[in-house]
Amino acid sequence: ALRLAGGRSRCEGRVEMEQAGAWGTVCDDAWDLADADVVCRQLRCGRAVRIHGGAAFGRGSGPILRDEVGCEGHEEHLWDCPATPEHDCSHKEDAGVVCSEHQEWRLSGGRDGCAGRVEVFFRGTWSTVCDNTWYELEASALCRTLGCGEPLRRLSFGHTLPGRMLYQCESQQPSLAHCRWTYNKSAPCHQSRAAGVICNGT
Repeated sequence: ALRLAGGRSRCEGRVEMEQAGAWGTVCDDAWDLADADVVCRQLRCGRAVRIHGGAAFGRGSGPILRDEVGCEGHEEHLWDCPATPEHDCSHKEDAGVVCSEHQEWRLSGGRDGCAGRVEVFFRGTWSTVCDNTWYELEASALCRTLGCGEPLRRLSFGHTLPGRMLYQCESQQPSLAHCRWTYNKSAPCHQSRAAGVICNGT
């Protein structure tokens, strides 16, 4: 089994794999995009957009199961790649990755990080969010994800970034990524403005 831990979504974090019933980590020696691509594809998280070493997502625990990983990039599983089982690493060298299907959010242009235009980082680029379906549930999921409390007011702005994302939440969700979403489909966003929000936290 394979998972990413310590990130903001299941498609970002410290690489952890299970072997003989124990979860462990991978050392960052020789960790590169080809290795990370295999991880992202295996987790159905797209492709790797950023790689991290030096325990960027926190130090793991348990055994260090792989060192000097040498994937070519087409392998189906991380454990199909050549690697050395002996290692000279500690958990401060745990490897991590950000995959293209990871989504993270920010509010920009407001007085602090809890107010402004909604922007989402997805597939390696920042995009705006269409306000056609930007209602209480969507705004509430975002304010909570950012640790900003609850929405006070929804705003609209112009679209000035290349990409457009549309979210539709049917019920309370832990984050917008758990709602239905469509990316860069022109029809639903046709006459939209860019969504914004003022949350009640700071």
